[in-house]
Amino acid sequence: MLEKYKDKNLSPKERAKDLLKYMTVPEKVGQLNQRLYGFNIYELKDNEIIFTKEFEEEVKKYSGLGVLYGLYRSDPWSSKNFETGLVGVNAIKAYNKLQKYVLDNSRLKIPVLHSTECPHGHQALDGYLLPVNLSMGATFNPELVAKAYEICGEQLKSMGVNLALISLLDILRDPRWGRSEECFGEDPYHSSKMAKAIVKAVQSKGVDVVAKHFAGQGEGTGGINASAARIGERELREIHLPAMEACCEENVKGVMAAYNEIDGVYCHANKNLLTNILRDEMGFEGIVMADGVAIDQLNRMTGDYVLSGAKALKAGVDVGLWDISFGKLEEALEKGFISMEDLDKSVLRVLERKFEQGLFENPYLPENEDFKKYNYENYDHSLQLAKQSVVLLKNEDNILPINPNKKLKIAVIGPNGNDIYNQLGDYTPYIKEEDGVTILKGIKNFVKNNNLNIEVNYLKGCNILDNSFENIEESVELAKNSDLVILALGGSSSRFGEVTFDSNGAAIANSKVAMDCGEGMDCANLELPGKQNILAQEIFKVCKNVVSIVIGGRPYAISNISENSNALLYSFYPGIKGGEAIADILFGKISPSGRLPVSIPRHTGQIPVYYNYKSSYGALNYYDLEKTPLYTFGDGLSYTKFEYSNINLSKKELDKNNLDENISITVTVKNIGDFDSHTVLQLYTYHKQSSTIRRIRELKAFEKVFIKKGEEKEITITIPKKSFYIWNEDMQFVIENGEVELYLKDTDKDIFKGNITIK
Repeated sequence: MLEKYKDKNLSPKERAKDLLKYMTVPEKVGQLNQRLYGFNIYELKDNEIIFTKEFEEEVKKYSGLGVLYGLYRSDPWSSKNFETGLVGVNAIKAYNKLQKYVLDNSRLKIPVLHSTECPHGHQALDGYLLPVNLSMGATFNPELVAKAYEICGEQLKSMGVNLALISLLDILRDPRWGRSEECFGEDPYHSSKMAKAIVKAVQSKGVDVVAKHFAGQGEGTGGINASAARIGERELREIHLPAMEACCEENVKGVMAAYNEIDGVYCHANKNLLTNILRDEMGFEGIVMADGVAIDQLNRMTGDYVLSGAKALKAGVDVGLWDISFGKLEEALEKGFISMEDLDKSVLRVLERKFEQGLFENPYLPENEDFKKYNYENYDHSLQLAKQSVVLLKNEDNILPINPNKKLKIAVIGPNGNDIYNQLGDYTPYIKEEDGVTILKGIKNFVKNNNLNIEVNYLKGCNILDNSFENIEESVELAKNSDLVILALGGSSSRFGEVTFDSNGAAIANSKVAMDCGEGMDCANLELPGKQNILAQEIFKVCKNVVSIVIGGRPYAISNISENSNALLYSFYPGIKGGEAIADILFGKISPSGRLPVSIPRHTGQIPVYYNYKSSYGALNYYDLEKTPLYTFGDGLSYTKFEYSNINLSKKELDKNNLDENISITVTVKNIGDFDSHTVLQLYTYHKQSSTIRRIRELKAFEKVFIKKGEEKEITITIPKKSFYIWNEDMQFVIENGEVELYLKDTDKDIFKGNITIK
């Protein structure tokens, strides 16, 4: 008689329940372990894929393998490049050979799940790469972000990836944090829209998303990675949980717990967070994955790997990552620290994912190179994201765009003028040199392709981080003899240097590291690193026409740069085609349309500097500093001008008992300038009366609309009734009587202010 789990006509849940009955305890424990570093289980010899003894012993120990992390991962930590890593058809052959080995050595023929990093595209050789999250956040265009991630999803699917690990949940509350680039920004609504769009896009291609990190990681003490989030439940719910709730609305299949603790409880041991809130309140039904070696860190509480594994499992973690603790779950069961029911719950979730992914019926891939068709020549989504992400913050006397019909000598000066890895962010694979476009390359290509009478020269000036100059005297001389200087400053998350790594892949700070951002690169000072401010100061002295471009993974305190530059562009790591996007903006082929996803401070001492501070205090109210950020969330200029008229609020009263009632605001926008461009309308609220202190402004809706010059469009922004709910003094999510102010903003100005009354 055919076992039920072999019947493909039954549901994944039914099949998983039946298969569980046949499994031994070691086999169950094996399904919850993801101990191996996938990039370390093989080596290439004469183009043959040879598995390590460690991998074979792991499969033998558990009669199979639950999840394998990072088979395709490429970067300096993994030591996999185009010579040592999986390229072309070899990648698919390795996948098939691995899956076959697991099946051949699994008593019950249970296939393995493959997980991989996809923080801004697939971290693999020939992976389709995107700008970092903070850059995608600057686009204010979740629809475009979704289209780009559909390409990533298709590539991942063609390579047999089952679980895509994507940073979707972190909210940037302290830019000293090295992982700032992994956030979409500082606002929970804005981040939720991006996260939801990505989950829908990737999972529509048959790849499960593991959203990370849950929760509160962007609120670390002093901006230190994995440090305590010293916040209460209300701050957690208002700021850090909405993105996870949005992912659950799209039926996200996985979530990764965060390293940090919240009010004394590690996320990996937080049953209230991982079970009561995530599963019972939000309805999450997928798997909870641990972060790298995070379960072992619970030893700080337990002093014992067995207890740590038990504590994480009982809290709601289903799958480990590189840890020792989950390998001791059998011992935890024998000692009574966990029950068979605890173990079975998690095993069922893993098995269900395998059945739903179709691995039992179709464990192998066709041995071709289809995944390579998802490249930058065939798909320009990465470039389009870069184009819409660049933020214009200053344009004195309309120095931009550059007049292409004028004979000019342009000097590109600065450490971010011609280093492609400085544009890509952390978690980046090795790339092919011909794929990347730096600022210098982008400008030169534009000049050449348009046959312009413009001379372009380049000098580095100084390095990103160290205190030496490359060629400052020559750079100053070049600036003096140029008509225009493009000053390319900022930071780098490039691991492609003398970097040493922790066991979880984070970079370890030391004197030789040339990166100032990325995992493990938290900072105390938000000034531009190294000698960049000195370089800039000398350039400003000798050249009257300076366009500064800051490329980085966090907002820097750049008051001096802003004040002395004729124009200022901010570009959070814009990705592999970032230089082309920036060149198109500099020369006016396109108008900039990015908006700041995070506020820019005047000084490190202003932190926290986010726009949505609470009305209980005057934010940034220091006697020795101006009382505003340098630039605030949502700011960003254009080359064109928009005229706003016929602004109409659909109603001025809201019945709190009418569950279906929404409010909308309609505005006519006319492009009265000389460039086609986007308007980015942002709607904010402020509760003037409430039972708990409200934030001075809260983003509740935004619309990015392309309008050609001379064209006029009527735009309607709908505000769902849920936007007016708050967490009251009893921690209930309710709508209350009172007056609410509405603000409509674009660029850096309010264009409308109105009021509604909730009764």
